[in-house]
Amino acid sequence: MKTIGLIGGLSWESSAEYYRIINQEAQRRLGGAHSARCLLYSFDFGEIEARQAAGDWEAAGALMAAAARKLELAGGECIVICSNTMHLMAEAVAAAVAIPLIHIADATAAPIVAEGCKTVGLLGTRFTMERDFYRGRMVERFGLEVLIPDEAGRAIVHDIIYEELVRGVIRDESRRAYKKVIETLKDAGAEAVILGCTEIGLLIKPEDSDSALPCFDTTALHALAAVDWALGD
Repeated sequence: MKTIGLIGGLSWESSAEYYRIINQEAQRRLGGAHSARCLLYSFDFGEIEARQAAGDWEAAGALMAAAARKLELAGGECIVICSNTMHLMAEAVAAAVAIPLIHIADATAAPIVAEGCKTVGLLGTRFTMERDFYRGRMVERFGLEVLIPDEAGRAIVHDIIYEELVRGVIRDESRRAYKKVIETLKDAGAEAVILGCTEIGLLIKPEDSDSALPCFDTTALHALAAVDWALGD
């Protein structure tokens, strides 16, 4: 088993989910008392959030690259950025180390394609929904058509992430608001929806029977991809 290097604290709420899923899956596959070999570098998300809000992505990227180097020096054999948004700096992070980076967009798109979906809706922070680093990768590498909510829908999705989910606040009212946004994506032609922020899975579950579309949870898919890599599957 190889050692997974996790860049977390982006926020810690979803990092805890990564840790849980990775270890549960390692135990499921290996049996007995087994768990995963992993290292976690956990940021103070308040510092990262401030740089996001200021648009200082260069400074955020430098912090991410430094974290990746620390994980590599500590014995990490791959890098997993526990955030969709912070993959905006994925190239800088990958360039800072000699070990591979497991990209969250790849880990998400592959099972979507395997399910035969061609048009998907994307929920996430404004940065993930509106910038090309994420959608563009799915279009270019996997041939997917990626739809995003309208301006009002994007505001709802983004604000709930930063005002509630990263703080561990889960509200039924917000769940209903997300499901209405998913309905609009379905009406626009989406065959499935990507829960493209690692906290959204705390609010919307793929197994929700009343969800308008099948949901692909990036946190779970990314964590499982890390276990695949660590075990050589």
